[in-house]
This record gives sequence, C-alpha cells and structure tokens, in this order.
Amino acid sequence: MQHGKKQEPGERSMQLEGKKIILAVTGSIAAYKTPELVRLLIKSGADVRVIMTPASTQFVSPLALSTVSKHKVHSNVSDGDAWNNHVEMGRWADAILVAPCSANTMARLAGGLCDNLVCAVYLSAACPVFVAPAMDEDMWMHPATRRNLSQLQEYGNIIIPVEHGELASGLIGAGRMAQPENIVRYLEEYFSDREDLPLSGLHALVTAGPTYERLDPVRFIGNFSTGKMGIALAEALAKKGAEVTLVLGPTTLSAVHPRIHTVPVESAAQMYEACQEVFPRAAISVLAAAVADYRPANKAEDKIKKTGDALELSLVKTTDILSSLGASKRSGQLLVGFALETSNELENARKKLATKNADLVILNSLKDEGAGFGHETNKVTMIDKEGNVIPLPLDTKARIAGEIVNYILKLRHVEEVV
Repeated sequence: MQHGKKQEPGERSMQLEGKKIILAVTGSIAAYKTPELVRLLIKSGADVRVIMTPASTQFVSPLALSTVSKHKVHSNVSDGDAWNNHVEMGRWADAILVAPCSANTMARLAGGLCDNLVCAVYLSAACPVFVAPAMDEDMWMHPATRRNLSQLQEYGNIIIPVEHGELASGLIGAGRMAQPENIVRYLEEYFSDREDLPLSGLHALVTAGPTYERLDPVRFIGNFSTGKMGIALAEALAKKGAEVTLVLGPTTLSAVHPRIHTVPVESAAQMYEACQEVFPRAAISVLAAAVADYRPANKAEDKIKKTGDALELSLVKTTDILSSLGASKRSGQLLVGFALETSNELENARKKLATKNADLVILNSLKDEGAGFGHETNKVTMIDKEGNVIPLPLDTKARIAGEIVNYILKLRHVEEVV
C-alpha cells in the first residue's frame, strides 16, 4: 500500500513489502501466538523465516510454523549432516524478531552466550534486532531481568514493550508479550517511509531525567525530575525520522519508539561520558536532563552512621555538559539547553544561551502552576540566539515537545538557507 493511499476494505497492508525477517521463537507459553504473528508479517509483505530454541518446540509445533511461513523451520545448529549457517542467516535478514523472548533467552542474549541456534543467529546479526519479552510479572520486575533488559538496550537492540493483562500464572500484571498485531505495527513504524520524514538520516541526542550522586552505598544527592519532558522530546524527534540516542537518568519511565536507543546512566559523570560519545555524530542535541551541579567530594565505602546532630558534606562541581558540548559544537550542529529558574527567569535563560553557545534555550519556571517536575503538563518559553522569545501556553508535555521540535526544524531550515 502506498504512503498516503487509503486502504480499501479487504486490501492487504504491504508496509513490510520485501523485508526479510527472521522470527526467533523461545520457550514461553506466549509462543502459541507465533503462527498468527507469522501470518500477519507475511500479510504485511515480509518474507519470514522461523528459527526456534529447543524449549520453544514444547509450546508450539515447528510444523505449524513451517506451514504458515512456507519455509522449513530450524531449531538446531545442525540437522543430521547439514549445518544451518547462522552467520548466513544473520546477514540475510533485514530484521531479527525475538518473540516471545523468555527471561532465560534474555539472559543468554545479554550475556553473549551461544548455546543454541537463536543465540548464534543473534550474535551474527547484521541488522536491527527487535525483542518482545514475555514472562510473569515477578520475573519481569526482578532486578536481574531489569539489568539484562538494560544491557540489551545498550547493545542497540529494540525492545517492544510488554503489555498488561492476564498472565500464565493467573495473575494480572505486566509481562505479557505484545499482541501479534501490535508487534507487526511496531515493525511497520520502524520501516515505514522514513525517507519522507524531515529528520530522516539524521542522529539526535537527548538527555532526560535526574542524576544521582552517591554519598554512600544507600544514599544519594538527587532531584525530583521524572524524565517525562526529555522522553517526550525523544519521541517527537523520532516521529520526525531521527535516530535518537536517549541518555536517561534514573527513572521508572522509558521511551517506546523503535528509533530511540536508550543509554541508562546514574551520575552526572556517566551522563557526560555518554554525551561525549554520541555528540560528534548528532545533528541535533537536546539537553533536557536535570543534572546535578555538585557531587560529594568523596563517596563513603560504607553506610554513613548517625554520630551526631549535624553532618557536614564537602561538594565539588560536576562537569557542565551543555557548556562542554557548546565548546566543541561544529557548524551544522544544533544545540538546545533547558533552564529551570525560580527568579530572574528570562535574564538567567538569556545568559545561559550566550555563555553555553547554545542555539535555543527552553525556559521552565517553577512559579508556573502545572509546570516542572512530575506533572503531565508543562509551560515553557523558547529563546533563540537571534533574540526571539516564544512563550508556549500550558499543555501536555507531548504537545510541548512537538512544538519545540517544530521550532528546531525551523531553526535548521534557517541555518541551511544561510
């Protein structure tokens, strides 16, 4: 179906036309959904080959998947005297989809183990890898699973969010594999008409959330940022076609767009290092994180005991990330900073714009009701280096992010014309 053309009743959606997709099925009860997933992928135009872990064959028949895909299904590195070339498979595909991805397979992929065909093909992949987890809620929330999930994201894999509902245990909660139609829609969004989007082919860097500066193993200096505004900006940039690296401080929130690669960090130093790595290739950088200005001079190795009525802390400055990136900014790079102020707001924001070599500063005032940390809404003022001051009314953070990205597009157009 062509972009912009209305789909007629009964017409097949072909948004994955010609895409070669390997579906890797692992040992989860959700594997029973995979024949329908294969059918929908083929209906969308994809050429689908299926590989399985040995455990997954207990939940769904290889014969069923072979019948639906019209190709032989492999579950071992070798079939008798024949070797199933995992390197060739990994290079053949335009995308590898691990669905369902069990907790066991997630740990194997995160750890780089290679003891079955799915792991071997994954390690040989020369294409995007999509992971659709499936497990019970307690397993999904376990620290080991969260660590493995973060590791897979750091590798550049794209996590398809789990859904909330009835689980195999009978409990209601998070951990269900996304429904087949939602998984297909996710892949279609990733591959659809990216060349027609205004930021297609460009890389963007976004920072979001707070930073935690550790005092000892159990305490830290931090702030109340949730990361909602920065995540909304990352989503808005991705919807315009950009490949986004989101450097995200400690938060329970996450980005879900397939063009967003999340790098989780904790401290200002870690955020600085991540930004330094990404910034040279970023056409647009938006620093929305609430980064600590100071950190403890020394971190105690053991928990600090209460020994008196007062405790003195020695703090030292953290590296100013916006200033550092502004100093190394090249022609053609656009740098956006945020200023959260409680007094002399406009004056301080203008000073930040000039001293940090930014192209645009987004001013937040804690005096505005419904704006700032923790709210679903925000109220900001955009200030550019030409002296333009553009106030935006109170609105959802998603809509505010859209307005900011539209202004970024305008600034990029002006730079290109000049």
